[in-house]
Amino acid sequence: MESLKGLRTFVQAVQCGSLSSAGRQMGLSPASISRYISALEDDVGSRLLNRSSRKLSLTEAGMIYFRCAERIISELEEANSTISQLQRSPRGILRVHARQLIAVQKIIPAMPEFLTRYPDIKIDFTMSNAPVDLVEHNIDVDIRIGQLEDSALMARKLLHGERVLCASPAYLQRMGTITSPSELVSHSCLTYRLNSGSTTWRFLDRAGTLTEVPVDGAYQSDSGPSLRSMALAGLGVIMMPDWSVSEDLRTGALVPLLPEYRVSYGTFDYGVYAVYQKSRHMSAKVRLFVDFLSEILREARLSSSQAAT
Repeated sequence: MESLKGLRTFVQAVQCGSLSSAGRQMGLSPASISRYISALEDDVGSRLLNRSSRKLSLTEAGMIYFRCAERIISELEEANSTISQLQRSPRGILRVHARQLIAVQKIIPAMPEFLTRYPDIKIDFTMSNAPVDLVEHNIDVDIRIGQLEDSALMARKLLHGERVLCASPAYLQRMGTITSPSELVSHSCLTYRLNSGSTTWRFLDRAGTLTEVPVDGAYQSDSGPSLRSMALAGLGVIMMPDWSVSEDLRTGALVPLLPEYRVSYGTFDYGVYAVYQKSRHMSAKVRLFVDFLSEILREARLSSSQAAT
């Protein structure tokens, strides 16, 4: 930045014709102007200006350097103007990655509205349930669910979520109601595949007592939408984010179970987060997209709350 300051000062001094005039233009003293130019000459390794008390004159090297420096400053100002305009009118490609469940149920259905609002932005959207490296995969925004671990990234919590245990009325009529966590060992529990090992569901009662129950069932998957489909078909009990089954609970397609417990298969932090790389200046595209997601997911939270009442 000091080199750039020296370059600007040199160009301003030549254009103004004196150190004092350049100082008035830049809000600096003549002595400060002289120091910047001297430092620039040290960097270049050649004298650029002949300085007297009344006027300046360019050396031969200074004439060559001034033509280049003037062009550089002009191009830099044009670039700054272009970026400023881009910030006011965002355009270009926004690369987004999201977990499959939140993507399918909440984000993708809202994309037409976002693209209509901001027609100069193009979305490159990918889904997976595996963690992604934002730098390696050139991702601008990653939508993650659950506890965050990468402190090198910025994150904004878009939605607070809880998991709910539920099943279809047909399944409960066939297999009987569930009144305690321990009864799940005799039920078909449709589980999210975390690894090749067994699955344990965790229950936290109002007194803070934790109960862990090993579960198994007819279907296991790393796809939240497919687990929901199997539960709606009457194949078993699922544990899902409240926002993902709010409409099913509202219509009675699924019935909530053990509502007096908080439930989880891992951590009890189940928020939805927008994650992006640290930067002094968040791009307008990222800011607009994250604000938009916050808006639509807030509506999802309200819908979930209404379904629970």
